[in-house]
Amino acid sequence: MRKVEVVPYQKEWSKLFHDECQKLQDNFGPELIKLYHIGSTAIPAIHAKPVIDILAVVKDVECVADFNKEMEEIGYDAMGENGISGRRFFRKGGDERTHHIHMFQKGHEEIARHLAFRDYLLTHPEEAQKYSRLKQCLAAEFPDDIKGYVNGKNDFIKKVDEKAKHWAKRGDHHVNEVD
Repeated sequence: MRKVEVVPYQKEWSKLFHDECQKLQDNFGPELIKLYHIGSTAIPAIHAKPVIDILAVVKDVECVADFNKEMEEIGYDAMGENGISGRRFFRKGGDERTHHIHMFQKGHEEIARHLAFRDYLLTHPEEAQKYSRLKQCLAAEFPDDIKGYVNGKNDFIKKVDEKAKHWAKRGDHHVNEVD
């Protein structure tokens, strides 16, 4: 059973992201275009589940399955689209999850959405702290219910997604492409 654990930001999360990027680059080579650290572990000063979320942009998402064996060799389970059309999702660590890889083909709309959400929270610390407090409350309320935890975040995420989309369209900021 997966426990819902939310912990304070840890500096090592950035290193874990970079270490995993090297493994992904070794496996995918030129098929891989760009890697981004997304999710709450990419946002300093907020609480997060200690799972590193990586957004991988690839040339052709249909080729990703060709690398499933290599991904298994470094500890990942291939989950297919896992609820998002055009995505290839990998998870590492079973019930003690450590990493999620969200792979999309260049140009997929989810890439911009994930980056806008992350960058909006990075540049709006008051919103990031609201999210942090919500996650802490939900983890306390649903310590053994990952679905309850995720569902509890849903409305907040939708609201921030909408704000982030409009904020990103204004273009008066610099998207953090390098982690």
